[in-house]
Amino acid sequence: MRILVLHGPNLNLLGTREPGTYGAETLAAIQGSLRELAGELGVEVEFFQSNSEGALVDAVQAAYGRFDGIVANPAAYTHTSIALRDALLAVAVPFVEVHLSNVHAREPFRHRSLLADAALGTVAGFGADSYRLGLRGLVAALALERG
Repeated sequence: MRILVLHGPNLNLLGTREPGTYGAETLAAIQGSLRELAGELGVEVEFFQSNSEGALVDAVQAAYGRFDGIVANPAAYTHTSIALRDALLAVAVPFVEVHLSNVHAREPFRHRSLLADAALGTVAGFGADSYRLGLRGLVAALALERG
């Protein structure tokens, strides 16, 4: 089983960017822990981060036929990107939406996700553990689907 982990804008700044909101763990550390967890779960993971909406759309399109699922933290594009939503629906690769912070406890514009209704599930508010919980949930859902 192959999983793409997609990181949206500004996540490359983790560890220094608003640690009170996003935690002190760097993106490299999160990816390292996901590689370790993937090994325990018997799956492969690949990572992609971009600050560009178009690059994220391209990565989703390229996932078709190559990945069994996607763990996606679209960051701010969660609330604005119809293009990213359309790409995820077009490729029909099952995905889980994750967020480091509890978006529902933040500014009102962050309460609306353009992706959540198409996702297998969402995980938010657990810091870097949101990624790990999302990966576990996605792998479990895909395993159930396969029988």
